[in-house]
Amino acid sequence: MPTHVPQTRSVHPVALTILYLPFGISGGYFTVTLAYLLAHAGVSVNQVAALVALTILPGTWKVLWAPIIDTTLTAKRWYILSAWATGLAILATAFVPARENSLWVLSALTLLVSTLSTVLGMATEILMTHSTAQDQRGRAGGWSQAGNLGGSGLGGGAGLWMAQHVAPWSAGVLLGLVCLLCCMALRWFQSPIRSSEIVAYRDSLAAIGKDVLALVRSRVGFLTVVLLFLPLGTGAASGLWPAIADDWHATADTVALVNGALGGILSMVGCLIGGYLCDRMDRKTGYAVFGIVLAACAVGMGLAPRTPFTFIVFTSAYAFFLGFAYAAFTAVVLEIIGTRSAATQYNVLACLSNIPIAYMTTVDGLAQTKWGSSGMLYTEAALGVAAAVFFMAIVRLTNRSRSPVVA
Repeated sequence: MPTHVPQTRSVHPVALTILYLPFGISGGYFTVTLAYLLAHAGVSVNQVAALVALTILPGTWKVLWAPIIDTTLTAKRWYILSAWATGLAILATAFVPARENSLWVLSALTLLVSTLSTVLGMATEILMTHSTAQDQRGRAGGWSQAGNLGGSGLGGGAGLWMAQHVAPWSAGVLLGLVCLLCCMALRWFQSPIRSSEIVAYRDSLAAIGKDVLALVRSRVGFLTVVLLFLPLGTGAASGLWPAIADDWHATADTVALVNGALGGILSMVGCLIGGYLCDRMDRKTGYAVFGIVLAACAVGMGLAPRTPFTFIVFTSAYAFFLGFAYAAFTAVVLEIIGTRSAATQYNVLACLSNIPIAYMTTVDGLAQTKWGSSGMLYTEAALGVAAAVFFMAIVRLTNRSRSPVVA
């Protein structure tokens, strides 16, 4: 099959932050800017949660098209195509009013942009895998997820501020253009070079399938699959902050702050610290621990008085520790995948990790409708702690088992 020769040129991981920005921008724009505008146009929390869940849905299926990214074109070309398509699709949303009778159009655009952004992410993941040494994969995970979460802050916070203070269409236009400009960071990377061996495309896919099968049959691969499928460290509640902000008497500017500049910066710092820690501890353990800390933060928010100040404090803390969890996810994945068919292997695991984010967003929306915002936070926390306990039990069981699943 086509294989890749890792590049030897050193690339500072800040370039990964830039490449991941459009991925985060697209998510932040739909889950914060549009979610807030829709909620204040009379759209129910359940309907907003359904739109937010659409931002995750393509991520649960993207492994189906990952082999195409691995075996055709170059990572740079895929990035350029997807960045332009994502940017133009976001720009198109600027001309669709945020109200209930336009929800079907916005839902379709959400699904389109979310699908396009998965291709952008795959191209970045190939470049990241081939430009990162094994002992620096925690750091790479931190910097890349800083772009994801920082971009989400930019797409949500800056987008909402512009929609409120400039014009509703201005957010989509500016953020769409930013996505296009991120292509400039590609100049720091060399595209991984495929070997000169000529093989059939079908044979390439078959070889990729063998790589993935070998990955999930190993003990460490099996544990990683279990861990990523659990509702642990999902950060799902953050997608509903705009929809429930009124419960804390938070204004649009407050939402823009905590989901924008402040939240983005804290998430980025959390990513960098989490990535640093993951290079100095067992990465799967780190992922579980960070998930429990995130659950504790949700419980604290549910118990605290409902004021704008506590909304800022707890959503900021949630954003900070979510950065830890996202950095740990990337570090865990980079630790076990190889450089061959990197996009497919990475996205097999990424798909699994997106499934709990999608279903927890729906669960959070249902819990909020039935038990209120505090009940939503307690539900997310309880499921997170239960998931951590379950994972620790699986680790102990596989340590004692003589199962054919071996390291």
